Amino acid sequence: MGSIAPTLPELDASFIKVTRTTTPREVPLPGSPEELSHSHCTDHMVTVRWTSSAGWDTPEVKPFQNLSIPPTASCLHYATECFEGMKAYRGYDGKLRLFRPDCNGERLVMSSQRISLPGFKPEELKLLIAKLLQIDGPRWLPKDRPGRFLYIRPTLIGNGTQLGVQVPKEALLFIIAVPWPDPSQKIGLKLLASRPETIRAWPGGFGSAKLGANYGPSLQFHGQAQAAGFDQALWLFGPDRQITEAGASNFFLVWDNKTTGKRELVTAPLDTQIILPGITRRSVLELALSRLATKQVGGLAPVEVVERTFTMDELTQAWKEGCIVEAFVSGTAFFITPIMLIRDGDLDITLLSEGERAGYAAQIKTWLEAIMYGREEHEWAYVIEGESEKNII
Repeated sequence: MGSIAPTLPELDASFIKVTRTTTPREVPLPGSPEELSHSHCTDHMVTVRWTSSAGWDTPEVKPFQNLSIPPTASCLHYATECFEGMKAYRGYDGKLRLFRPDCNGERLVMSSQRISLPGFKPEELKLLIAKLLQIDGPRWLPKDRPGRFLYIRPTLIGNGTQLGVQVPKEALLFIIAVPWPDPSQKIGLKLLASRPETIRAWPGGFGSAKLGANYGPSLQFHGQAQAAGFDQALWLFGPDRQITEAGASNFFLVWDNKTTGKRELVTAPLDTQIILPGITRRSVLELALSRLATKQVGGLAPVEVVERTFTMDELTQAWKEGCIVEAFVSGTAFFITPIMLIRDGDLDITLLSEGERAGYAAQIKTWLEAIMYGREEHEWAYVIEGESEKNII
């Protein structure tokens, strides 16, 4: 009789070891250099080790500290690294919430499997983050200061000792939380259209997975755009210059389609796997379908939601014909931010004047904030219970 292979332990957030810090870190003030640095993390972090021979270890919450990995680690040589971007929100009712964390868990599993890292049950990520925030939430997002958030970064890396092109035999999942500047202070973005030699993603590649390898190669042109006075790159693809993403955000356009006679909310499709399936993108589309598709809201005409390939030439022609209503980006970092200007070569396409309000973006942002901060009860909000007061000093 053949032997049955043993079942390796799965990731399980119900068994977790907690070691509390004895030296709490200083909580930075809003707008301070520490907050603007994007690097001043909270008191604790989550770590979980995985090996191909023993499966997932017991998760740990422990004081924030640097990692120790071997110089031969797979993530350093073969880009076996993926991550998520999330936020924890202190509601106006005093409760702490995550926004659609199950979607982030599903996407992290998809990304990890794309680069041969271990999978896990997506809901376990939510529970691990909740445990971290039960400990750090009361001090870093105090109940008497509602309307604030922390940026959450779950990351999975191949960190074994084996050098060579092979599937990683060891991995580390870690979760950190960082105070983050409020993106709502940004009135509008200025984008610089990418050139043919600066391609961010392509069909059959890995543009749809949230991998470090997606971002590193894009930073050179991103830096050039910022040096020229722009906020982000507008990434174009192919000889027809398809509009894909804006920086690390999904791109939306509201225009009046002269062919159909309808007002449309347009964004690039997911089927080519060139763009990231953003959680905020998905939420924008679902809110637009349920709340903006059939009736006028606050003076905003109904829109038809369209996911299709569209090009820079189409956008330029629509702008020249006065058919563009507004454009905006969506994502965890920039949230919902209108686009003020796009420069394509020698042409400046002005979409928003100083002091002008982008109506659809503002309305969708208001709906999302109501869910995130507890002004509206909604299934997308996950309330974190059981916050600890032990580390408040």
